[in-house]
Amino acid sequence: MTQIAPPYFDETHDALRASVRRFVEKEILPHVDDWEEQGGFPRELYLKAGAAGFFGLGYDEKYGGTPGDVFHRQVLTEEFMRCGSGGLVASLNSLDIGLPPIAKWGTQAMKDKVMPEVISGEKISALAITEPGGGSDVASLKTHAEKVTTKDGEFYKVNGSKTFITSGIRADYYTVAVRTGGEGYAGVSLLLIEKGTPGFTTGRNLKKMCWWASDTAELFFDDCLVPVENLIGVENEGFAAIMGNFQSERLMLCAMSNMTAELALNEALNYCQEREAFGRSIVKHQVIKHKLVEMATKLEVSKTMTYNVAANMNAGIDQVKQVSMAKNLATDCSDFITYEAVQIFGGHGLMRENLVERLYRDNRILSIGGGTREIMNEIIGKQLGL
Repeated sequence: MTQIAPPYFDETHDALRASVRRFVEKEILPHVDDWEEQGGFPRELYLKAGAAGFFGLGYDEKYGGTPGDVFHRQVLTEEFMRCGSGGLVASLNSLDIGLPPIAKWGTQAMKDKVMPEVISGEKISALAITEPGGGSDVASLKTHAEKVTTKDGEFYKVNGSKTFITSGIRADYYTVAVRTGGEGYAGVSLLLIEKGTPGFTTGRNLKKMCWWASDTAELFFDDCLVPVENLIGVENEGFAAIMGNFQSERLMLCAMSNMTAELALNEALNYCQEREAFGRSIVKHQVIKHKLVEMATKLEVSKTMTYNVAANMNAGIDQVKQVSMAKNLATDCSDFITYEAVQIFGGHGLMRENLVERLYRDNRILSIGGGTREIMNEIIGKQLGL
């Protein structure tokens, strides 16, 4: 039976998919297990990905970018995820959350300096919003930036800290949320802060149950003087920029969740063909067969919704409610499928040499990052008028 679906992907997406898949097979898969155990991957990988043109998708060609739409970004995330390491993908793609505010609202001088270096892979960009006492409550962030004048000019004097920052250890450019005004969302701004700025230090590389290959750090600002020219956008209007940025991040997390689920399902399908119990392949047992059917069905539904939301975002249609729904659906799906995959593998699923063990761990962050499941429900509720 011929399957008819909306034309989400054209020949340019297919060519990109093939290119990224070759890159992953050559540059990542042979090393990814070692990088996971080491807790990181070589910085050289950024240069290789930049040289391949993967970081420039959708950015202006004058900065080294290449034409691309929402689905090109989906393809890139999906194919990177085939390496089986969510942490590597999160770190490698940290520019996708650090760079967009600069591309949209940064000054021309800021764009000219930062974007070519990040798109080429020479420098690394990170986003710094979460604080030790704040979590998902962005409107209550405490990191404070006060305007001061010195003999060297006008600066923002920044004090505070951030935590759980992806690429926090080795990033070169940080897009940092600070409080420049009063309490609440109306007093939030974004600043570009460079590594090496006096008063800015990075803390320890945080040890996590998941995303081992991703460096995740604390950041500290102690009377850190940032030139006023490093303001991204309009002072006290950063909250709207952050919320807009979250929509793209949540769509990326949908793709990561769906691919986590797809990899786990494929591992389970292959294992069930090989493993025997009670004299026959375990896939012949109805209870296992039904598990696999339910896993495949949930994944199909999640991918369909993700692509539909992506298509509407690509068309410029507001998807605040829908992308929040899609993220919850996708992470619920990956929760279910990674759990069942480990259950099907039994004791083997707990062993580090099996991909499902890593997928199970890596999955856990997906319903937390980019706004927790509970925050998504709050957003959806507001959109429903509740």
